[in-house]
Amino acid sequence: MKAVAVFCGSSNGSNKAYREGAIALGKELAKRGIKLVYGGACVGLMGAVADSVLEAGGEVIGVMPKMLKDKELAHPALTDLIIVDTMHERKAKMAELADGFIALPGGAGTLEEFFEVVTWAQIGLHQKPCGLYNTNQFYEPLMAVFAHMVDEQFLQEKFRAMLVLDENPSSMLDRFNMYVAPGEKTYSKKEEGIL
Repeated sequence: MKAVAVFCGSSNGSNKAYREGAIALGKELAKRGIKLVYGGACVGLMGAVADSVLEAGGEVIGVMPKMLKDKELAHPALTDLIIVDTMHERKAKMAELADGFIALPGGAGTLEEFFEVVTWAQIGLHQKPCGLYNTNQFYEPLMAVFAHMVDEQFLQEKFRAMLVLDENPSSMLDRFNMYVAPGEKTYSKKEEGIL
């Protein structure tokens, strides 16, 4: 694994554990020689994870749309900052550069980015691992929603099971290295009442 895309909040959240978790992940990425690919900002958890990779001697690639360059405060010390035209281009570029995806705690934007790469995995556009970094049990409610989706037959169990949930950056990255993609989504005409 050469590069991991991290989606996360542009604020620090209400608990200092969130920032500490971002810093721990950044240090672990640098220790393993894994490049960080992220949104390019210097604020919040985005800045914390980037700073920790850089301080540990690692490489950081930021990807930021022109419209957010000033709003999100582009990080001034990145290994590389790629400026794109749209949010869609940002996500596509991050996906292209990364060998796996991790969502740190964050808001709607973090989830939107993460859900897109999970959806791409389901339909076979990539076979890369997708992980939820569960600092302070942040993603437990979301995992309950995923379980509910399975129970209500809107999500196949193999796709719920493919999500790597971990609160330790080292074991998460170890699990990424062992990851085997579940295969593409299957459709049943019988289940849909067509046959």
